[in-house]
Amino acid sequence: MTSIQWAALLHPVAMILFVYPLVGATIRLGILVREKRLGITVQPDLVPIEHADHGRWLTTGAVAAVVVALLWSFAKAELPLAQALPLLAVAAGCLGSVLALGWVRRPGLRAAFALLAWLALLGLGLQPSVWRLSDHPWDPAFWQSHFWAGWLLCGLLLLSTAARPELRSSLAWRRGHMAAGLLMALLLAVQAISGCRDLFQIALHG
Repeated sequence: MTSIQWAALLHPVAMILFVYPLVGATIRLGILVREKRLGITVQPDLVPIEHADHGRWLTTGAVAAVVVALLWSFAKAELPLAQALPLLAVAAGCLGSVLALGWVRRPGLRAAFALLAWLALLGLGLQPSVWRLSDHPWDPAFWQSHFWAGWLLCGLLLLSTAARPELRSSLAWRRGHMAAGLLMALLLAVQAISGCRDLFQIALHG
């Protein structure tokens, strides 16, 4: 295997070793939070805090893993420095925006940083060197695209992280968060399948 082929493993390894274990822990803590809120079981007061912290780590890890995959696409395409530097700056801004979600308190700033990170992922992913299968929603291949499903997943994760205070105080937000959580679980399963498919394609075609 060449060095660029080895580098292709960074994204799936990060997802398998860090992101997916966090998914299980976050879901389990979320169930405990709901049981505590409804009085079904008695849980420590730290459980809701741990659930929120795990969710923030999950969001940061998932976005970072996607950025790694996108940077790999640029490296594989051997982009000239003049094209690569702006993309690196956008990638750095994306990661910085995600990290900022753990510090800012004002709703407007939280929404702005989450949207900036999500749009940065879109801008990076729309580069010609990124394999997307299709960019047309009416094309069946669009719904099989690893990138587009991953982008939607990251958007839901960013929204959940940005809305952390609202989730504590609003029943409507919590219900929306639960619905988003079910969709995220489905997307994570789909991503595992399409990711294996794409790795197989890379192994076959280089």
